[in-house]
Amino acid sequence: MHAPTTEHWSAIKCILRYLKHTIHYGICLVVAPLTSLCLHAFSDVDWAGSLNDRRSHGGFCIYLCPNLISWSSKKQATVSQSNMESEYQSIACAISKLLWLQSLLRELVILPASPLVLWCDNLGATYLTTNPIFHARTKNIEIDFHFVREHVARKALDVHFISSVDQ
Repeated sequence: MHAPTTEHWSAIKCILRYLKHTIHYGICLVVAPLTSLCLHAFSDVDWAGSLNDRRSHGGFCIYLCPNLISWSSKKQATVSQSNMESEYQSIACAISKLLWLQSLLRELVILPASPLVLWCDNLGATYLTTNPIFHARTKNIEIDFHFVREHVARKALDVHFISSVDQ
């Protein structure tokens, strides 16, 4: 900004032209009564999908009623030894975002009518959220395990199975 060039000026003019011609565009949200608001998410993983380092790509989409309000897709930081492990890490990321959005809605005095719902296409990861017996096989995801399990046990969250075809 202290030494602008003609390239900078051209870029600014391009941005201003774009804004001028898209001023009437926007995102349409379907409005629902405050008594029927529901916050839910879908989580999925491409296990060991990266050919270079075999890390998984995980992602989630979060909806407020039928409106998509948040999403994420990124490569996981660690290499997972099983599909269930990578799915569970993705579940933990999605739940973190769901809880943050829920607290934001509470600050705005908008209270969802039902508990948070997360849909996952891996039966093992879905069972692991409610069944502590599998804990011995999941020591490398122990922090995620306790985080998710705590919210499911408090009934603040329901995790349901959904087939990959319906995802």
